Amino acid sequence: MGADDSESPNLLDKLSLAMATKRLCSAIYVSEREEAEACKNSATTFLGSKARRAMDAGALRIEIDRERRMATGTWESIETRAKFFDDQGCVILPEGSEGVFFTPCVVESSLPPADSLPWPIGDLPSESSPPADIDADKVEQAVAMAFSNPDDCTAAYLAVHRGQIIAEQYGPGVHKDMQLESWSMGKSITATLVGILMRDGHFRLDDPAPVPQWQNSLADPRAGIRIMDLLRMSSGLLFTHASEDAERRRLSFVPGHGDHSLGYAAPIDVFQFSESRPAEHPPNTVGRYRNCDPLVLGSIVKRTVEAKGDVYLTWPQKAIFDRIGIRRQVLETDPFGNFILTGFDFGTARNWARLGLLYLQDGVLNGERILPEGFVDFVSAPAPAWDNGEYGGQFWIGHPALPQGAYCMRGVDGQEVAIVPSHDLVLVRMGHTRGGSVFAERRNRAHELIVQAIDPTWSASPARS
Repeated sequence: MGADDSESPNLLDKLSLAMATKRLCSAIYVSEREEAEACKNSATTFLGSKARRAMDAGALRIEIDRERRMATGTWESIETRAKFFDDQGCVILPEGSEGVFFTPCVVESSLPPADSLPWPIGDLPSESSPPADIDADKVEQAVAMAFSNPDDCTAAYLAVHRGQIIAEQYGPGVHKDMQLESWSMGKSITATLVGILMRDGHFRLDDPAPVPQWQNSLADPRAGIRIMDLLRMSSGLLFTHASEDAERRRLSFVPGHGDHSLGYAAPIDVFQFSESRPAEHPPNTVGRYRNCDPLVLGSIVKRTVEAKGDVYLTWPQKAIFDRIGIRRQVLETDPFGNFILTGFDFGTARNWARLGLLYLQDGVLNGERILPEGFVDFVSAPAPAWDNGEYGGQFWIGHPALPQGAYCMRGVDGQEVAIVPSHDLVLVRMGHTRGGSVFAERRNRAHELIVQAIDPTWSASPARS
C-alpha cells in the first residue's frame, strides 16, 4: 500500500498520504485516541519508505484542525484532507472542497441505555451463573498471553462461551465503548445485510446480481454473476491487488496502485467504480480476495433499501444493530455516501462479539430469526472456486489454533472474530496496525488456552499450532 521510492512525490504518493490522513482523522474523531499514539500505531503504518523519510525530515506532515474537525496531509505540493461527519465518520474530501456529495444524517438507536439491560442486548452481567466447568486459571493465562507483548498493540481480547462473557480485557488507552478500526471484518456486515434482504424476499443466492449495467445485454459476461458469486469473492471481475506484480498492477484503474485499495485512498464512488470493472474470468471459476465483490454487494444493498423507501444511512441500525444489542457502529462512507464496509468501519469488541453470537446461533436471537434459514451454513462453507477452501461467504473458513468447524470475520493486521460452533464459543481480538505483523502466534496461543479452559481434552495438533 506504500508509495514507490522515486525522489519526488507523485500520484501514488498522494494516494498513500490521503489514506494516512483519513486514518488519523478517524482515529482521533471516531475512536477518540491520542493523536501521537494514533499516528504512530495506525495512521502512518502503510506509508512507504520515501514518505517516512519525508516525515522524519518534516517535509510530510498531517495536521489536525480541531475547530473544523479535519485532518490535512501535506508533502511538498501535495495536499490531502479528510473531515469528520459525525455518524458517517471521516471521509476523504474531494480536491478543493470541504463538502461531500450526500447529506450526512444522525444515526440513532431505539434501544434503551446499555447499562439498563443484561448482556448481550445490554452490558449488565448476565443473571445466569457463570459456567462452573471452566478452568479459570487457563482463562487468565489466555488473557495474559494476548497482552504479553506490548509490540502487538493488542487493543481488546474477549471470549464469550454459552452466551456469557468469560474473558475481557483492553489495552492501554482503550475501553469497552471505544470504536476501534475493524477493517475487513466489515465484509461480514455486508453479508449480514444481504442475508436480511434475502430473508425479506428481495433476492436469492442464485439470482443474477441485479446490477443494471450488467443486465443491459445478455452478451455482457457479467450478466451471469450471481449473488452467491459475489458473496464468495468469485465474480471474476478484473480488480488488481497491491500484492500482485508490477505487470499486473499496470492493469489497474490507476496504473501501479491496486484497485483493491483505491477506495481507501481516493475520493471516488466506490460502488460505481467496482461495478464498472470488466470481467476477467467466468464467474465461480476463480476465487480471489478482492474488494470489488463486497462493494458490488453494498451497491445492491443500497439500491434495494432505497427502492423500498428506507433511509440507507440509518437502515443498518434498524435492520440489524438494534436487534442484537449494538447501539453504535460507525460505518464510514465515500464522498457519495456509500458505506466502505471493506475496511472503513469501526466497532467495539462487544459489538463484534454480538455479531458473532448471531452467527453462532444460526441467525436467531431471542427466538427471532434474523437471518434466513441456511444462510449461516452457506457463509461458513468453503467456496468451490477457492482452491484451498479457506474462504466462504464473506467469512474465512478454518483457523490454525481452533477446532474444526471454526470460521472467522477477519480484518487486516489482527482484527478477528472467531466463531467456534463445536464449543459454543466466540473469540474477539482487535489491535492497532503497527502490531499486525507480530501478534498472530500469541493470539493463536490465547485462543487455544480458552478452548482448553472449556474442554481440557482438546489440543491443537502440531500441524495446527
